[in-house]
Amino acid sequence: MGEEEEAEEGIVNDHNNKKSTNPKLTVLPLIALIFYEVSGGPFGVEDSVRAGGGPLLSLLGFLIFPLFWSLPEALVTAELATTFPENGGYVIWISSAFNPFWGFQEGFWKWISGVMDNALYPVLFLDYLKHTFPVFNQLYARIPALLVITIMLTYLNYRGMHIVGFTAVLLAVFSLVPFVVMGILSIPRIKPKRWMVVDSRKIDWRGYFNSMFWNLNYWDKASTLAGEVENPSRTFPKALLGAVVLVVSSYLIPILVGTGATNTQSEDWSDGYFAQIGMLIGGFWLKWWIQAAAAMSNLGLFEAEMSADAFQLLGMSEMGMLPAIFASRSKHGTPTFSILCSATGVIFLSWMSFQEIIEFLNFLYGIGMLLEFAAFIKLRIKKPDLHRPYKVPLGTLGVTLLCLPPAVLLVLVMCLASLKTFFISGSVVILGFFLYPSLVYAKARKLVKFDGEQDGNLVVLDLCVGIVDEASLGLLHESPSATTHLETSESLLEEELKVE
Repeated sequence: MGEEEEAEEGIVNDHNNKKSTNPKLTVLPLIALIFYEVSGGPFGVEDSVRAGGGPLLSLLGFLIFPLFWSLPEALVTAELATTFPENGGYVIWISSAFNPFWGFQEGFWKWISGVMDNALYPVLFLDYLKHTFPVFNQLYARIPALLVITIMLTYLNYRGMHIVGFTAVLLAVFSLVPFVVMGILSIPRIKPKRWMVVDSRKIDWRGYFNSMFWNLNYWDKASTLAGEVENPSRTFPKALLGAVVLVVSSYLIPILVGTGATNTQSEDWSDGYFAQIGMLIGGFWLKWWIQAAAAMSNLGLFEAEMSADAFQLLGMSEMGMLPAIFASRSKHGTPTFSILCSATGVIFLSWMSFQEIIEFLNFLYGIGMLLEFAAFIKLRIKKPDLHRPYKVPLGTLGVTLLCLPPAVLLVLVMCLASLKTFFISGSVVILGFFLYPSLVYAKARKLVKFDGEQDGNLVVLDLCVGIVDEASLGLLHESPSATTHLETSESLLEEELKVE
């Protein structure tokens, strides 16, 4: 018995030492990553002016939507990410509130949605460059360029989260500075009455809501990287607050400048139009700077999304939901196989159109977010004494009312979807329902190696300071190999907590 305990303690220590050698994300890099997971700058918000029939609805949308959508989602993420500071994020929350089946479905929907979202960015990168280099309009140049860009950015993710975080900070600065310059140059030209324009005959409500939703979602994505964050209980709330301010400012200021300082029509506003605004205000040099910033911003968006998707798969593997190969790390601490899977999905989905991808990912993301809000409320009721380093300062009724407006918005956006979106998204949901029992069967029959099994023994889970990962312990009960060693593992957890 003593030798067995020493062996298990050795596994825990070796695993923890391995994790500690990898640099962790601090507040500033995490703000940059959240900024890119949600926004990446004002590139893509131009369509909200066109769909809103003028600047008024666009400006009101980016003032009001964050209060009813971004802020509640950020608060929910701050509480749950600090309560369960492990890779996997919302998969752990759902599993703890409901059961592993729904945790797996959440992870599957969010991963598909994330890969779809990431497929946009190499395409958008080339769309900005083709104005200067028309050769990228041709398939013989475009397809190899897409492959090279995807491979290069995937390699950057492989090199480590600290590199991705540092790169995100540099890209964020480079992407936002030209809009600061444009704002300063536009001050003498601004006419506030232009902000009040709205033409009800030109309003496209479906396009307007989809544009708002897409530009203000994915606040929960950073939770899948919680295991890579230094002191998450302090870092996450600060980073989320900073990111909310940065994202909203990066949308409102350019729209105020672009619509207030120039005499343009709402139908002129489409993707990439800020470059034209830059030329009208500052000249060709500002136009090229904005085009370069837009192109680089898409690289930052790709990096942030790829990291979140890959570490989500790693977290699901560590929980025993996916085969152990998804949890294998490189010498840089990154999940190699999970990164390759996400990159492969990006390449195969890059043929879809921009609007199709947005509608599909919005629908799947909406289903997942409804489940997250339900889990948040249920955990408050089911586990009121759960240790929460950061807690939203509201009671059960308060958090229910907090989640109600974004839930209504989610249902509205989903109801506006096309029949094609309902069919494809429904097919993804059904596939997830069949995929989970298939993996459970493979695990039970030992057809594939799953995490938590090593020469027939249980690999002890990481210990968080003062926190036992209840979702992960619940999953261990389902593992045949876990049953024989669960009591020993629980005693080790108790001893560790007593020492602390």
